Amino acid sequence: MPMKLPPPIADYVEANARLDVDGMLKPFLRDATFIDNAKRFAGRAAIRRLFEEEVVPVKAIFTPDAIRYDGADVVVEGSASGDFPGSPLRFTYRFTLVNGAIKTLETTV
Repeated sequence: MPMKLPPPIADYVEANARLDVDGMLKPFLRDATFIDNAKRFAGRAAIRRLFEEEVVPVKAIFTPDAIRYDGADVVVEGSASGDFPGSPLRFTYRFTLVNGAIKTLETTV
């Protein structure tokens, strides 16, 4: 049975599978924050640079396999694979959603 992700998260994951930067960025609020292993990217322009400079070049694709809710946050776990050392790596993605969009995404290994 496929996992049922909230729509903005599903949209992000589906766009990531295609390495579609515009599609990955679309579910984020304009003032969203992406925290990638303690590095903070604030606003869509900074998040776009992250995708263009660190995700797409190494073809990093996240494949979720577990979901749980922690208060208002949605915690999604899975592996990320691509052309980077240690691939695949297990990640935890913690999403905070506001008004049907991603407000915050924090990733940890």
